[in-house]
Amino acid sequence: MLYKRNPQLNRHGELVHLLSTEGLPRDILLHILDTASNFVSFNDREVKKVPLLRGKSVFNLFFENSTRTRTTFDIAATRLSADVYTLDIARSSTAKGESLLDTIANLSAMAADMFVVRHSESGAPYLISQHVAPHVHVINAGDGRHAHPTQGLLDMYTIRHYKKDFANLTVAIVGDVLHSRVARSDIHALTTLGAAEVRVVGPTTLVPSDLSAMGVRVCHTLEEGIKDCDVIIMLRLQNERMSGALLPSTQEYFKTFGLTPEKLQWAKPDAIVMHPGPINRGVEIDSAVVDGPQSVILPQVTFGIAVRMAVMSIVAGNDADPR
Repeated sequence: MLYKRNPQLNRHGELVHLLSTEGLPRDILLHILDTASNFVSFNDREVKKVPLLRGKSVFNLFFENSTRTRTTFDIAATRLSADVYTLDIARSSTAKGESLLDTIANLSAMAADMFVVRHSESGAPYLISQHVAPHVHVINAGDGRHAHPTQGLLDMYTIRHYKKDFANLTVAIVGDVLHSRVARSDIHALTTLGAAEVRVVGPTTLVPSDLSAMGVRVCHTLEEGIKDCDVIIMLRLQNERMSGALLPSTQEYFKTFGLTPEKLQWAKPDAIVMHPGPINRGVEIDSAVVDGPQSVILPQVTFGIAVRMAVMSIVAGNDADPR
C-alpha cells in the first residue's frame, strides 16, 4: 500500500506529513500548488485570516537560524487562525541537554497538533514523525543537507506562475549544490512535474558526482549551464557547512560562476532568475541582477506564505492514522 512506501502519506495516499519532495506523487504536488493559488490573493484582502486551523496548536521548532522560513511559517499559521508557538531554542531544555524526542514528547503533552521543524541534522523531521501521535503532523522546514520541501514547492509555484507549464522548460540550478537541501528538493519536484531538462551548474568541488543518477545534466561552466535556459535558480555559498578549502576565493567564484547582467544574456531573453535567500550580493549574484527586471526573488518570498498555508491546511485536513 502507498502509505507503507512513503511515510508522508496515509493509507489513502493523502499527505499527512511534509518531509521531502522526493517520492511525492505528481498529483499531490499539483494539489499543493493549486491550493496555494487560492491563498495568494490574501495579501490584497483587508482581513487576511481564514478559520481552517482554528483551535489547532502549531509549534515552530527552529534548531537552526532562519528569517524568511520561520517568519513565513508564523504568518501562514496565523492567517489560518492557528495558535502559534515558536520555541526559543537557545533557552529551551534542548540547550540544556534534553534529547530531541524528549522535547517533542513534552510539547506533545501540551496538546500540539503540528510541528514545523528546522534542524541541522538530516532526518530529524523523519524521526519526529515516527514518534508523534496519529493526529499530529510534521512539516520539514529544512534538515541538514537533505531537504527543504516547502522552499522547493514555493520555487515550483513561482516557476508555474511565470512560465505556466513545466513540460518545455529548461531549468538551471547554479552554485553550491553539494551543501544545498534546496537543490535536492527542487530537483525531485522538477523531475516529477515533468520539466524538459534540469541542469546543475557549479565547480566540481561543489557538485556531487552522482547527481546525473537523479536525471539531471551536470555542467561545470556557467555558459554551458544557463545557455538558452528558461529558469535560473542561484544558490548561496554555504560556508558554514564547508569543511576544507573547496574554493580558491569568493572573488574567483564570482568571476567564474557569479551571475551578472552580461552572463544572463546566455539564457533566454525572458528567463527568470530565482534565489532561495539569503543572498550574498557580489558572491553568487550581481546586485544588478537581483534588482533587475528578470529577478523574481521577492515574489518567491510572497508566494512562500501561500504555499506554506496550503501545506499546513492540507496536512491538517488528513487523518494520519495508518490503520
